[in-house]
Amino acid sequence: MAPLDPHPHTGTVPHRRPGTDPNRTAGTDSHRTSGTDPHRTAGTAPHPRLGTDLPPYAEQIPLGRSGVTVTRLGLGTAPLAGLFSAVGADQAAATLDAAWAAGLRYFDTAPHYGAGLAERRLGDFLTASGRPRSEYTVSTKVGRLLVPGRSAPGDEAFYGDEGLVRVRDYSPAGVYRSLAESLERSGLDAFDIVLMHDPDDHWEEAVRGAYPALARLRAEGGVRAIGAGMNQTGMLTRLVRETDLDCVLVAGRWSLLDRTAADALLPVCAEREVGVLVGGVFNSGILAAPAPGATYDYGPAPEAVLRRAQDLARRCAAHGVPLAAAALQFPYRHPAVTSVVVGARSAREVTENVDHATREIPRELWDELDALGTDAR
Repeated sequence: MAPLDPHPHTGTVPHRRPGTDPNRTAGTDSHRTSGTDPHRTAGTAPHPRLGTDLPPYAEQIPLGRSGVTVTRLGLGTAPLAGLFSAVGADQAAATLDAAWAAGLRYFDTAPHYGAGLAERRLGDFLTASGRPRSEYTVSTKVGRLLVPGRSAPGDEAFYGDEGLVRVRDYSPAGVYRSLAESLERSGLDAFDIVLMHDPDDHWEEAVRGAYPALARLRAEGGVRAIGAGMNQTGMLTRLVRETDLDCVLVAGRWSLLDRTAADALLPVCAEREVGVLVGGVFNSGILAAPAPGATYDYGPAPEAVLRRAQDLARRCAAHGVPLAAAALQFPYRHPAVTSVVVGARSAREVTENVDHATREIPRELWDELDALGTDAR
């Protein structure tokens, strides 16, 4: 199979129909129709679709019906904010510089990452260099406010800023405050995409507080696309069915080790033309390096999962393919997927990810991995 199909399925991108109710909540039919809305700008024009001389992973692709575009490969900034271990400022800047040089123009961040450190580092990189705002896309998240409090290195797996703690808040006031603080930290004029972050135990507050607030901001032009980012598929599927999201970011549930997103989430996103961003393709690290001590879903990998990953690595090696390359390219094989978001903590990791994205993977290997079926979960 050729790496990263340069002819994605998305086709034309009709805008949201005028008059969409920003207060729509769960239980209402929100299936969209085509139309145009001249007010959906968030201060910047949509990115142009770039030329075919770019490598496929750097091509700008429409994200569902939103009018936003993202590169097929995006950079996740959690590692730059000290996920699992600290990263210095110079190393973070070099990583971002390598991603930009490679052609990546979609960056995903969140207040949760390093208690604001990721947003500050990303914003410093994008704004201090004077890079044109129309050339890149940035997503951030709401649902966790940062407040002064006692913290320690390694809190919530991050070795970033100390002295700040995360407080869950999916209320409208929490959304507006979170975005205002994210803009201040990053120095950006606007975010292109805003996602509700991990509302797992907060369904009512999310759909009756955060979602209407984000929909209102979208209708007013404050953001260009809204969605949700989670490590599970059940609630994402329900959100797509019962609200009017532009996109979802599903982490760890559409991978070589866990294909549960294909059960319901990916089909309903395809049906409703909701863009799909896939994160966690290495399942927190184990599919990049399946050695003893590897992490899976942000914790130590169970022995059975480690054995499974090592079996996948052996099968890939028999075809001359690194496991990480197969893991990175796997999500693109579903037509609903728009972009894969991969974190990196160094320029070397960016180079490795780009190499994995461009690696030729034989059809025979995909057939072998597919034959494992649901046993790969």
